[in-house]
Amino acid sequence: MTEHKKDKVGPLSGIRILDLSSVVMGPFATQILADLGADVIKVESPSGDTMRAVGPMRNAAMGALFLHLNRNKRSVVLDLKTPAGQEACLQLIRESDVLLYNLRPAAMARLGLDYERVAAANPAIVYVGAYGFGEDGPYAGRPAYDDLIQGMTGLGHLYQQQSGDVPRYTPLTLCDRTVGLHVAVAVLAGVIEARQSGQGQAIEIPMFEAMAHFVLGDHLGGHSFEPALGPTGYARLLAKERKPYQTSDGFLVLLIYNDKHWTNFFSLIGQPELQHDPRFSSHSARAIHIGEVYGFVASQIKQRDTAYWLHALRQVDIPAAPLYSIEQLIDDEHLQAVQHLQHMEHPTEGPICTPSPLGKYSRTPLSIRRHAPSLGEHTAQVLAELGYSEQNIQAMLASVHPSPREQIV
Repeated sequence: MTEHKKDKVGPLSGIRILDLSSVVMGPFATQILADLGADVIKVESPSGDTMRAVGPMRNAAMGALFLHLNRNKRSVVLDLKTPAGQEACLQLIRESDVLLYNLRPAAMARLGLDYERVAAANPAIVYVGAYGFGEDGPYAGRPAYDDLIQGMTGLGHLYQQQSGDVPRYTPLTLCDRTVGLHVAVAVLAGVIEARQSGQGQAIEIPMFEAMAHFVLGDHLGGHSFEPALGPTGYARLLAKERKPYQTSDGFLVLLIYNDKHWTNFFSLIGQPELQHDPRFSSHSARAIHIGEVYGFVASQIKQRDTAYWLHALRQVDIPAAPLYSIEQLIDDEHLQAVQHLQHMEHPTEGPICTPSPLGKYSRTPLSIRRHAPSLGEHTAQVLAELGYSEQNIQAMLASVHPSPREQIV
């Protein structure tokens, strides 16, 4: 594969990924892989990835989420609805290990980029589709977004079941990012197998099934057995009392979990005899009485201030921490010590702050080696790598006219 010398860092150096995805799920997967050293070429339409328009932003088409999701990538603008754009994409396919897309399969077919045509151009390609629903079920081809999948996989109902309040969405792009992790794993699995066999394959990672797997792993409950031994749900997670504990001056996050924790906690509050109480005497007993157990802890915690509890609980090795706001998370001393956030100068956006690549690799260290690209920033460079002449490159550039979307709020 053609690859710049500057890209030869990280354990995935030498793997090229053609990224036809947009929004969050696909770009999050390829951000992980790009951070690990893969050469990710992001193919965008002339209007660009929708996330470019999601603020805050200093300049048009360079929104904050886009900056985080698309670092370490190169942006190429191709109009895949034109023969020239399709041909350039096929040229990239011939030089790539992976094609990742999150269009619905029917849309890929309309673009002439179905698996059969792609595999004909590169039989070793790993062709990964990440979209809403598996093609073998009745929901095949339906559109899907994070909120929709949260609702369909029971997350909103779990909030309601726990609190007795109205259903809610988790205030994260939880499905996009969770399924994005599955997508990244699938890409790596496909590449490993293709390098062993010399043959590529088509891989499908549907959002609905992936999140159902995630939710049911915790909440199948009694329905894990046939016939069912009881209702669905993991009682500890659903207890309405499972929430940050209120102290006399704030809130505390705390989990008294194993027998040793409970023995130490009872000693700390001066009630060691409670370790023999039938409600608290074993993990199974505590699970049966989980609401009462959480309620008892809450009654104790509210009697002292946060500083007292943090100090006292750490002395007896019970996991506890303050309840953070996002601003406090940013300022956390541990995250600062491990340089979890990097402060850098973006060539067009100026000073920015972004999460560091995750993990430490002793021989192939990770780095942010490329800023999040402006729309089509690398089109000429990548076309030149494919052998396009300067005249053809200029013709291709003239055929696409980037027009940033209006800001989405």
